[in-house]
Amino acid sequence: DEFSSVQEEIEFETARLAGSNKGISSEPIILKIFSSSVIDLTLVDLPGIVKNPVGDQPKDIEIKVNNLILEYVSNPNALILAISPANNDIANSDALCLAREVDPYAQRTMGIITKIDIMDKGTSLDAVNILLNKSFPLKLGYIGVICRCQEDFKNKKPHEEVVKYE
Repeated sequence: DEFSSVQEEIEFETARLAGSNKGISSEPIILKIFSSSVIDLTLVDLPGIVKNPVGDQPKDIEIKVNNLILEYVSNPNALILAISPANNDIANSDALCLAREVDPYAQRTMGIITKIDIMDKGTSLDAVNILLNKSFPLKLGYIGVICRCQEDFKNKKPHEEVVKYE
């Protein structure tokens, strides 16, 4: 399907630019996708915030990744999607902390809350308060998502099934 072909192209280009052992590259991967059912949009998928180097990553990976992220999110026209797992305290979100550096009034930051499906039962009220924009208010609010698990990637679970489950 179309989603799988885009995913394969991203994986191919990532391996070409950054290697296959968790390396990073500041060179962007540019894909042009044409569709009559979506708006024109430039999407930049940045690496997640890294604290400890693994694989082929340099010893100063944390600094390099933070600088790379700041290079893009410092643009005042950029919408920042600050991705945080629901099973961590939102007050300790590295993504929201970094977004606040360049968007101190949270005018162009949207929170994306992942892993809602694997939260402890006792913390569901916290997730509700986050999604209702009460815990750490952002002008653009929050969206909750359930991501594919690693098994879904390995088994190449069709995108339609993943969306239905979510």
